[in-house]
Amino acid sequence: MDKTSIAGIIDVETTGFSPYKEEIVELGLVLFSFNCLTGQVIDLVDEYTGLREPAVPISRGASMVHGLDMNVLRGQELDQTRIRSMLGRAEFITAHNARFDYSFVVKIFDEAVQKPWLCTMNGINWSARGFRSKKLQELINQHGIEVQRCHRAADDAKAVLALLSLSGQNYLSELLRSKPLNQISLESFAETAIARDKD
Repeated sequence: MDKTSIAGIIDVETTGFSPYKEEIVELGLVLFSFNCLTGQVIDLVDEYTGLREPAVPISRGASMVHGLDMNVLRGQELDQTRIRSMLGRAEFITAHNARFDYSFVVKIFDEAVQKPWLCTMNGINWSARGFRSKKLQELINQHGIEVQRCHRAADDAKAVLALLSLSGQNYLSELLRSKPLNQISLESFAETAIARDKD
């Protein structure tokens, strides 16, 4: 029985905060392999990042967060074929504050609806581990993880992978035991994915 599987990490930057009227302007997607028995990350498998010209204006608040504007985004399109192919390879998708990313991604990619979505912000009990904040930037700072550009899709997705990959931690194991936000079961490999806690 193959003990390895592949999962995806997604991060999006948007024109604003409401999925009902705002749009994606940047999408980062990272695929990684992991051991289903131990819950340990094995390796980075694939990665993609792309910009997208929105049909709605970028709010000042959003632009201040990610630094993107229409001068950069004009004429840009996501490689939907590549993204769909990568989503198809993932056993599940995770994101930090996954409800936000999920609400935007599923508007464009039907494939994302069919995958279990796990949240690294709420699916791991950070406070029980001694962290006052579960914000991504605070967590990566506390763990000494260096990020080239904060609040950019590819860099944030890789930061999540770096957190899950930390030696001596069982973050991915705990995440695998959390409840998917979209209620799709992880039972296809749940029996082997239950982690051995080291706490």
